[in-house]
Amino acid sequence: QLQLVESGGGLVQPGGSLKLSCEASGFTLASYAIGWFRQAPGKEREYIGCTDKNTDKTYHADSVKGRFIISRDNTKNTVNLQMNSLKPEDTGVYYCASRQQVFSFCASSQDYYQFWGQGTQVTISS
Repeated sequence: QLQLVESGGGLVQPGGSLKLSCEASGFTLASYAIGWFRQAPGKEREYIGCTDKNTDKTYHADSVKGRFIISRDNTKNTVNLQMNSLKPEDTGVYYCASRQQVFSFCASSQDYYQFWGQGTQVTISS
């Protein structure tokens, strides 16, 4: 059974850092384009960034560019989201998602993603 599991969320003070991981079971993450999204309370799910299939090429939304970094660790079958200089507005539930294997490239719309993890809570507060 294909499954994605996010981990690494928690409570951090503004200016701090967190590293989230998206781990796959039942399939090889390197063979899929993987996206990260987040959803703040009362708001729609927001695209954060993505990494293309079978490549280290990554994309980041303007709202997180320069602070967040998406990377693959194929030895652990994970895609990581390193978050630095965190702000209270970064608070939300963070999700990773995979596109269908036939699609090699990233997409910013959640409608193009097939499998989703359950999410991990990130809270930025002093």
